[in-house]
Amino acid sequence: MNKTWLISISVATVLFSGSALAGGSPTAGKAKSTVCAACHGADGNSLMPTWPKLAGQHEEYLYKQLMDFKSGKRKNAQMSPQVLFLNEQDFADLAAYFAGQTQKPGTADPASVELGKRIFRGGNKDTGVPACTGCHGPAGMGLGLAKFPRLSGQHAAYTEATLKSFRDGTRANDPNAMMRGVAANMTDAEIAAVAQYIQGLHP
Repeated sequence: MNKTWLISISVATVLFSGSALAGGSPTAGKAKSTVCAACHGADGNSLMPTWPKLAGQHEEYLYKQLMDFKSGKRKNAQMSPQVLFLNEQDFADLAAYFAGQTQKPGTADPASVELGKRIFRGGNKDTGVPACTGCHGPAGMGLGLAKFPRLSGQHAAYTEATLKSFRDGTRANDPNAMMRGVAANMTDAEIAAVAQYIQGLHP
């Protein structure tokens, strides 16, 4: 039973699971996004590197994360209170709005690119870390229907913190524990390098 087969089964499971995405209105989402702008920027391009860019993220992924914050599957001291009084239509509208925005590109630290690229594209066979491209693609654009997020251009600080939270289990809303399994064997240096490489990726 090889890793490719396991990933294929996991992808199929994700494709046919999770919350259904209601039809979202970008216009309604823009009107509802005022509160979001304080951290994520009016167009989804957050200025603070600890907050993720939402612009250009897959609609299905954004919707799932909002649903997970609402249900408690994903916990965050800032986000969890924000969704308490929002409903599924609000989530769909917000997801539609931010998905339609254009992400502003980032740049990578040149000193980290070589290691980050090697892990992102080929993983680490010695420690059992799979390549990020298996789910997120060579350009880091992800797969909307499978709810695999776009990574390309994301803030390095946010990506690094996210990978570490998967590694220590404080974030556990990944289907079939896929990301927890990936991050479990990554070193701090590998995580930091991959995060930098991702920040500089462009579609």
